Amino acid sequence: MVTQSQQAVMDRAVSHLLANYSPKGQRVGWLMIASILIEAWDLYSIAFVLIFIREIFHPSPAMLGLAAAGTQGGAVIGALLGGWLSDKIGRRAIFLSTMVMFVVFALAQAFVPDMFWLVVVRLILGIPLGSDISNGYTYIMEYLPAGKREVMGNRWQFMFAVGEVIALAIIAVFLVLELPHDILWRVTLGLGAVPAAIIFVMRYNLPETAIWLIRRGRFREAKQVTAQMYDDPLDFVPNEDVPMPKPNPGAFLADIRRDPIRWRATLFGWIACFAQSSEFSTFAFYIPVLFVMVGVSGVLGTDLVTLLLYIIAAISGWVGPLITPRIGQRGLSIAGFAMVLVALLIAAAALYTSHVEVLPFAAALMLWGHYWDAENVMTIPSMVARPEYRGTASGVAYVFVKLPSFLAIFLFPVLFAAIGQANATLFTAIFPLIGLLAAIFILPEVYGFEQD
Repeated sequence: MVTQSQQAVMDRAVSHLLANYSPKGQRVGWLMIASILIEAWDLYSIAFVLIFIREIFHPSPAMLGLAAAGTQGGAVIGALLGGWLSDKIGRRAIFLSTMVMFVVFALAQAFVPDMFWLVVVRLILGIPLGSDISNGYTYIMEYLPAGKREVMGNRWQFMFAVGEVIALAIIAVFLVLELPHDILWRVTLGLGAVPAAIIFVMRYNLPETAIWLIRRGRFREAKQVTAQMYDDPLDFVPNEDVPMPKPNPGAFLADIRRDPIRWRATLFGWIACFAQSSEFSTFAFYIPVLFVMVGVSGVLGTDLVTLLLYIIAAISGWVGPLITPRIGQRGLSIAGFAMVLVALLIAAAALYTSHVEVLPFAAALMLWGHYWDAENVMTIPSMVARPEYRGTASGVAYVFVKLPSFLAIFLFPVLFAAIGQANATLFTAIFPLIGLLAAIFILPEVYGFEQD
């Protein structure tokens, strides 16, 4: 049983670390955010090579959608499992194991013999993706102080856009080299193992987070980590470890509901995760397919137009975190969802009136807004959670990203075929509207939130 004095020491140590800046905190944050490159590569490379997979294997629309959405479905399992294990056995063990798993299965998808095995491998591949993101946010929130951790957490969309730009640029090179389509899609998907292997090597020597060690009563290890990462030996913390009960994931919901600010911020995070994921996984994910279908351009032209769109998205993803200290998390969400709503209405009107030349401009506005409204949806629920539940909080939030993404990518081709591109685009506008209303009426301003 933890005594009151021991609990007071733990609370003081956590508050002390959150109020002090680790000299190596920025590097840790970037190493965690860098894993988004892997997910972006996978998500957008499959979006583009679906055309080639379809011409080679001739799958049904449902099977093609399942192959595209497979990693998103696996990520739902990975987010819950990884978040829970992150709180239970530690952050470091999870981020190392997820990178190894991703390298193995990213390579495996390049050698699958048919659509069935492609779907199976991509479902498994999603597990380390979901696990790594939920775990990475615990590092960001526990190595950076209030004000800086929000900015770093919001940079995940910038890294997402960078990953998509790299993927599209490499696919453009493959198309110019006239690589056979059966080889092109295999090489493209298999290349995702390369950045994963690099990130694994760069992360390997990172220690466990001191805050997790403190909350687990492992004071001796925590003091070694703070000396290494903060140049602070935590002299007021005793050298003897304290046995602590394992965190109960079931207590997570009860804990956040005790504080109305935490609860409203978390509830917004879940709604915004769902809204931004749905708007992207319907319209934005299928931009290459849509452009080819309605005659905006050919395959190579679509790749180059889409590449330009994601360069714009990368700029948006970089600007968003920089202006967050000025306009707050709430202002960023309102502006982002409003822009996406307007852009989708313009895109729907262009499709209804056959003015397809307007679509790239509507897509540019949509992506600029999306890369703002999506930036803080993981940051907010991860930030307001208590350290002992932070992995669980991040994992649950990521489920609200990946579950609608899986369903939308899987089912949107069917919706396209059933009601047409214009009606499907207009339907998608429901999602930014939901996010906008949640930002206005539910989200409290939480920039600089310090209550841990």
